[in-house]
Amino acid sequence: MHARTQSILSICTFSLIATACLALAPVTNTRTSPLPAEIGTPDEAIAELMAGNKRYVSEKTELSNPAKAREALAAGQAPFAAILRCADSRVSPEIVFDQPLGELFVCAVAGNIPTMEIIASLEFGVAVLGAKTIVVMGHSSCGAVDTAIKLRKDTSALPGSLPQLIDQIIIPCTVNSDPSDPNALPKAIKCNANQGIEILMKSSSVLADAVKKGDLKIIAGVQDLGTGKFTITSK
Repeated sequence: MHARTQSILSICTFSLIATACLALAPVTNTRTSPLPAEIGTPDEAIAELMAGNKRYVSEKTELSNPAKAREALAAGQAPFAAILRCADSRVSPEIVFDQPLGELFVCAVAGNIPTMEIIASLEFGVAVLGAKTIVVMGHSSCGAVDTAIKLRKDTSALPGSLPQLIDQIIIPCTVNSDPSDPNALPKAIKCNANQGIEILMKSSSVLADAVKKGDLKIIAGVQDLGTGKFTITSK
């Protein structure tokens, strides 16, 4: 078989398989908590996240992951929100927003940067699983952003693929940072989280169309590791 023809057939086969996977992806309500079973709008989704964070901060968390919920979880998922978080081990959206397994579609990468793989995952979370909001979740004391400040002029000293990652934070968030400014890191962390919204909207017609239709809202915010409080930073 001609190489070009074989290549085209391979691409078509992959597309058919991908389409079938999207169509057959199990979507199941797995909520076992006393919280509202149906979150129908982006505003309701955001309100639930913020209420959960308030419970977490005040040490009044309500949710757990009982054994009886596992069968429903195995059958499928219907997360009401998608979270793009930093890979930092101190950040856990399920804990911070007081949500059980199955409620949050979480994607993680150092510096909470919307890479193409992350964008594709979020598209799946919204278009297939029905997430009503995306949260770009930064956090205080972010090592990736701190590195982007310290090495804003040259990242070549970093090992492996790290320069490629950190460079995406430097422009536009730290290229003009002043390391002697005590507010330089908080400012850059906020900038980096907010920048994530712009990247998602420009890079994904799937997400942009969902926002335009009112089916989705994308917000950004920063969690204070010291207090646990999550603050929305986007306008």
